[in-house]
Amino acid sequence: MKRRKLDVAAMPGRTARGLDERFNGATPLRKLLNKVFPDHWSFLLGEIALFSFIILLLTGVFLTFFYEPALTEVIYNGSYAPLRGTPMSAAYASSLNISFDVRGGLIMRQMHHWSALLFMAAIVVHMMRIFFTGAFRKPRETNWIIGSLLFWVGFLAGFTGYSLPDDGLSGTGLRIASAIMLSIPVIGTWVTSAIFDGEFPGTIIISRFFIAHVLLIPALLVALISVHVGLVFTQKHTQWPGPGRTNNNVVGERMFPRYIIKQGGFFMVIFGVIALMGGLFQINPIWYFGPYEAWVVSAASQPDWYVMFLDGSTRLMPAWEIHIPIGDGYVIPPLFWPTVVLPGILVGLAVMYPFLEARRTKDYRSHNLLQRPRDNPSRTGVGAMALTFYIVLTLSGANDVIADKFHISLNAMTWAGRIGLLILPPLAYYITHRICLGLQQHDREVLAHGVETGIIRRLPDGRFVEVHQPLSSGHEELEYAGWVVPKKMNRLGALGPAIRGFFYPIEKPAEAPVSPGHPPVEPLPEREKIGSGDQRS
Repeated sequence: MKRRKLDVAAMPGRTARGLDERFNGATPLRKLLNKVFPDHWSFLLGEIALFSFIILLLTGVFLTFFYEPALTEVIYNGSYAPLRGTPMSAAYASSLNISFDVRGGLIMRQMHHWSALLFMAAIVVHMMRIFFTGAFRKPRETNWIIGSLLFWVGFLAGFTGYSLPDDGLSGTGLRIASAIMLSIPVIGTWVTSAIFDGEFPGTIIISRFFIAHVLLIPALLVALISVHVGLVFTQKHTQWPGPGRTNNNVVGERMFPRYIIKQGGFFMVIFGVIALMGGLFQINPIWYFGPYEAWVVSAASQPDWYVMFLDGSTRLMPAWEIHIPIGDGYVIPPLFWPTVVLPGILVGLAVMYPFLEARRTKDYRSHNLLQRPRDNPSRTGVGAMALTFYIVLTLSGANDVIADKFHISLNAMTWAGRIGLLILPPLAYYITHRICLGLQQHDREVLAHGVETGIIRRLPDGRFVEVHQPLSSGHEELEYAGWVVPKKMNRLGALGPAIRGFFYPIEKPAEAPVSPGHPPVEPLPEREKIGSGDQRS
């Protein structure tokens, strides 16, 4: 019997064909690998959030091997001498052991914390890009809602993880959370008792937070991210307007091989930066805070940056109680409004904004082209107003530290925050709106009159004028279409041949168009350095 020769080189192809014959995966895989992505730096913000989340999962798995989620009291006998012999919870003792006795434990803890902060920061900046460019418009309202929910689910993940070490700082935050739950009218005591299994702090809250932090919340985040990324692949990717880019196409790179290779390199950059931060920059030194004791609260106790706006809203809220004379009477404490009602309003406004804008503008079309912020002054003004509101609250969350370091009255800082919260957001809206209108007008002037060349010429009547280089290649006037309008001569060809051929004629007509109030533009000799700023008369 003749033995068949084994062709090793053909084995991958045969294996792939066999799999395709059984599972029919070639067609969807081909469509996936041919997905086109625009090449612009602003689209990488979402990838930063995704890669930070992957690093969170990797470092979190490592930490779960050594962490003990229990409030059982133990005597610490680890490597950190100042706390040796101190009674503390098993959770805090295991956190100290991870930091000092587990090889690589401290850098993993710090990488986990830094990647959590970067994950939330990337979500916020990514949503700002989506908002200011109008990328949330139809058909992407669902993805905007998912992005909003990702922030709040990430917020919850950060809080539960922040509470797990059971040190003095995280215990204070957990006590504040208990007070917020108790402030809810009617059901507040039931909610608190159900979560803490009785009075605060109880004996089970850490184990419950551990299950939520390592299982339930990550599963919800994975589900939301998967749907979010799936919708990005299903729908057309947004892109900036420009030559060859329409509402019905996407100009960019295919996913395979260039785009996926670039994303792999970008992931390694993010991983390297987080590793450097985890190894070089100290964060959350729990050994300084000591074990949590309910009667000990240190000064300058602030949460992570994405929680500080709630801390600031609590500090600015006046001590107004509302008494409801029903039955035995109910009291709505001041804490309820800035910590329960305000987040609810923020979630509702963020989720409903795409539909509110579409209703206001009566624009229900599908949009795949982005807008520059200046092209929608009202939306940009609303975004600036929201950012100002957020910044005032965040700074107010550290008003005690600011008052101490700059020797300012804490009462004055509180009133400054209250007044600023009412005055600064509307002022930010007005200023931003006017700036956007001014930028639009500047763009229109460049399209109508051309780019300033820096060349000064004298007219027969003795006047001196600057020569403007027209952007159009004919006698027609260019429309303001939301493209990036070059403002300098050395930028005319920076966007490629297609842009140059549109804005700056490759072959100039015999008679260039004459702009009102400016002399005719003669062809400039090759030897003249256009845009060099030389003045000639």
